[in-house]
Amino acid sequence: MLQRDIHAVIEQAARHSYAQLLSFVAARADGDVMGAEDALGEAFLAALRQWPDEGVPAKPEAWLLATARRRLVDSQRRSVVRFRAMNDLQQAFATAEAAADADGEFPDERLGLLFVCAHPAIDPAARTPLMLQTVLGIESKRIASAFLTSPASMSQRLVRAKTKIHEAGIPFSVPPRDEWPDRVGFVLDAIYTAFSTGWENAHSEASGTGGLAKEALWLAQVLVHLLPDEPEALGLLALLLHCQARRSARHDAAGRYVPLPEQDTARWDKALMEQAEALLTTAARSGTTGRFQLEAAIQSVHAQRAQTGATHWEAIALLYEALIQHTPALGAQIGRAVALAHTRGPSWCLDALDAMPQSLLKNHQPYWATRAQLLADLRRPAEAHAAYAQAIGLCDDPAIRQFLAERSRRVDGGP
Repeated sequence: MLQRDIHAVIEQAARHSYAQLLSFVAARADGDVMGAEDALGEAFLAALRQWPDEGVPAKPEAWLLATARRRLVDSQRRSVVRFRAMNDLQQAFATAEAAADADGEFPDERLGLLFVCAHPAIDPAARTPLMLQTVLGIESKRIASAFLTSPASMSQRLVRAKTKIHEAGIPFSVPPRDEWPDRVGFVLDAIYTAFSTGWENAHSEASGTGGLAKEALWLAQVLVHLLPDEPEALGLLALLLHCQARRSARHDAAGRYVPLPEQDTARWDKALMEQAEALLTTAARSGTTGRFQLEAAIQSVHAQRAQTGATHWEAIALLYEALIQHTPALGAQIGRAVALAHTRGPSWCLDALDAMPQSLLKNHQPYWATRAQLLADLRRPAEAHAAYAQAIGLCDDPAIRQFLAERSRRVDGGP
């Protein structure tokens, strides 16, 4: 097996198994998330060193768990500070190793870990970031960027939250139904953020984060199975399905990025859109409206272009007005501004962007990309080029960078 193939196997194990292993072990080690993370991290490093020479084991998860357990033994010999915690962790890893080595699929307890991270004892500001790191494996630097804070501050926040889980003895299980309302919102936010992180990077399938969108979609489906009458869970799944339905249309045959209004609707997955619409219909019966139902409704209007051939921007603008009442998220405000550009013209849209909190927008790529297009439409080329340059510098996706560069060249009448 080639070196790159070995690393691909390890990345796949990390992407698909890390959170399953972590949640299983931590649940049986008195909630010691950090101890389990440290041991598993060392096991993955050992795999990177040994598998290229020794080959990939038949059961990678069992190998990782056995290696993590050995690392704990070595650590315990060097220090007695956490002796009792080490014993708990060793037993937890032994149990997990036996489960991974047995026939059948390894137990998936990630949803339980999501609810642990959403426990009322955890600082509300840390709940969603904690879920993103422990359950979906997103690195703290990327989480910090998503939450507009420094990596150091985010790391400290996450460490405090993990310590609280251990000290408070929070049970690793899906809580009783009467406790769901206080936690579900944070779980929904985490799943949505994870999907967005994987969705926004077209190149991420190869780099290791592309699987996040699929993992988040799976978690949303599990949540709806648990909460079939929760309108916001239904709304979130409808939203993700509408987005997933357009996955193949986001790039043309040459791999170039295609923005939503220009996508070929024949390439949209009609079955997924129908599932999304059915979920929205079910959610509407509740008589309540929430953020994710509105987000899904906006995507539903876009989906109607497959039948009508046109986009009803007035309806989208009204939905964004309602959405902003539920969330001050930058994405919602930018979406509203774009809808205003289609209904009232680019000047209205630029005014809406200027009214946003500028201190939060310096490193927000969608803001700069939107602003650049507006300035180009208003025939302000120097400002448009500067905004495009800022958007390109903040973009991780090569296809989108190329798209923005091409749009920037068009400002001067280029091809």
